[in-house]
Amino acid sequence: MFPIIEVSGSARNRGRIHGAQARSRIDRSVATYGRLFAFCGIDWPGAQKLGAGYRDLIGDLDAELLEEIEGIAAGSGRHVNEILALNSRTEILPPTYPGQPHPDRHSIAACNAAGGVPDWGECTSIAIKPSMSATGTTLLAQNWDWLGAQRAALVLLRCTESDGSTCLTLTEAGMLAKIGLNSHGFGVCLNILRSTDDGTQPGVPVHVLLRALLKRRSVGDAIAFASKLQFGASSNVQCADAGGETAALEFSPRGLSVIRGEATGGQRALCHTNHFLAAEAAKHQAALAPSLSTFPRLDRIHALTGAHKGRFSMQDLQRMLRDETEGFLSICRPPDPAAPLEARMETVASVVMDLGARVMEVAPDLPSRVSYVPVALAAEPVSA
Repeated sequence: MFPIIEVSGSARNRGRIHGAQARSRIDRSVATYGRLFAFCGIDWPGAQKLGAGYRDLIGDLDAELLEEIEGIAAGSGRHVNEILALNSRTEILPPTYPGQPHPDRHSIAACNAAGGVPDWGECTSIAIKPSMSATGTTLLAQNWDWLGAQRAALVLLRCTESDGSTCLTLTEAGMLAKIGLNSHGFGVCLNILRSTDDGTQPGVPVHVLLRALLKRRSVGDAIAFASKLQFGASSNVQCADAGGETAALEFSPRGLSVIRGEATGGQRALCHTNHFLAAEAAKHQAALAPSLSTFPRLDRIHALTGAHKGRFSMQDLQRMLRDETEGFLSICRPPDPAAPLEARMETVASVVMDLGARVMEVAPDLPSRVSYVPVALAAEPVSA
């Protein structure tokens, strides 16, 4: 199971705890992204420079989140620009990734190694309203497909914010958040999208946005918050709340499109993969590598949820996320040894959340290989 790190106190202190306790995993994150950026033609000093360009945007969004990033850098012994590069990795990666590698990738990787940087996705998400769930609560689930090497860098952060609210997030060490839920019963998942407008303007990094959203109270609150922001790259935040609202927040440099759970063509579940569903946004969809399988995966998860009889339990969603019917392009995706290491996608983890119970069940590998482990938002009390 991934390590659970408890962070509390001031923003800088939260970051220091994260940085110190996840130091070796942050090293892994730097190694992974140093190699990945090289694959795309960006050396690590260049990635840090690009990451530094997001500093003011993050500070303007939420000064505490910037302080927390500075704390992560201090606690891990890394330069703050390295942590900024990690948190901005989606925005730094070109919209063509994981297509053809950059012709200079080998020389860039060699320069990275000489500079101390070692050589070393995609996702399917589901939201279920209480009326459709066996628990009578809102369920939110995701397979997180990414680079298999990065599994060793994952952590669970259990964070107490300055206002006393709490959140639990499965994320990459050094990054503020990814998949998670909070004490208000609001939860988020992430599907990376790509548009032809990505990189044309500065904007809030999605992994910073996810942590800012984990301070929100509901889907409506999240939409109101996100609708005021400018984005430099595209993603979908699949979100839901304990009150029963579900929505897909698709955003790009052109703005935000919201797909409500009740407007999905009669589907019993709100499902998303890695292409735009909003008609206007889809006009600006970037070309997709065949290895991404986003269209057949969406068809498959719709088939599974549509064929399900009765209400959905946590175990039902786990079974669907274990589906391997399409081989290397399945919902539960094994690594394809024929793919380049820098573009070899696999399911690194799987999560099913009960937002009413404030519990996250985590499979720390391909879910077809391992059991889901329950992790509660509230820490277990210490025995006297």
